[in-house]
Amino acid sequence: MSIHVPVKTTEVLAALQPERGGLYVDCTVGLGGHARALLEAGATRLVGVDRDQAALSRAGEALAEFGGRVELVHGDYRDVPRFLDARGIEAIDGAVADLGVSSLQLDGEGRGFSFQRDEGLDMRMDTSRGPTAADLLNEASERELADVVFRYGEERRSRAVARAIVAARRASPIRTTGQLAGIVRRVVGRSGRIDPATRTFQAVRIWVNGELEGLDTFLRAVCGRLRAGARFAVVTFHSLEDRPVKHTFRALAGDAGAYRLLTKKSVVPADEETRSNPRARSARLRAIERVG
Repeated sequence: MSIHVPVKTTEVLAALQPERGGLYVDCTVGLGGHARALLEAGATRLVGVDRDQAALSRAGEALAEFGGRVELVHGDYRDVPRFLDARGIEAIDGAVADLGVSSLQLDGEGRGFSFQRDEGLDMRMDTSRGPTAADLLNEASERELADVVFRYGEERRSRAVARAIVAARRASPIRTTGQLAGIVRRVVGRSGRIDPATRTFQAVRIWVNGELEGLDTFLRAVCGRLRAGARFAVVTFHSLEDRPVKHTFRALAGDAGAYRLLTKKSVVPADEETRSNPRARSARLRAIERVG
């Protein structure tokens, strides 16, 4: 398994200013990279949330030295307000959300996120609940499959991909990453360096995990918990995530002066970061501050 390197750590720290101390929330704590950086930079206390129990376990090990300054919670980032309420926390001093897939999920055997290995099609970030990718691919109608692949993967040949999936599952259920990748490759064909299965795998992953559902509500809810002067940084990895973050933050910043955009445009990785961590190349950061 590759070593986890959190993306845009320098920019996250610059935006959130944890050296001021206070309570911070890592809404997608993953393997604990951003959380560690915040605590080392001066955050007094941190609540970390993640729906991937395996990631939470690893984060617990990585952050053990901080003792009682850290509390980790198993759950969906969209439930952060409920988790804060349960702990009597009304206001926070900063928050970060990294909406990308973690290296543990991409590289972990048996997770089914990647077509680099032929394994079961799971793709659930929270393996304790919900249907797997295989369940959905074998049960959904051709029209629904086409809509998913087009909407979440921006695949122009989505209808052909959906037809091929339905035809293939009539002969045998689609259960592995190799099966799905092979179906898509035969339909789409290779052009350029990007594997033709990439867009469909992204679409299915987003579908399985409901990644874009309730994103605007989540962003507004976290912003509503910020104290005056507190900040919220969000890291996205594709335009489907970045667009709602951009629009929500801009709408909040135009709302009676209660918020201020810290990033007029998304902050892209520096060349040095992409050279040392290729997975950072598509990362975009946006940040907002509550001013009143």
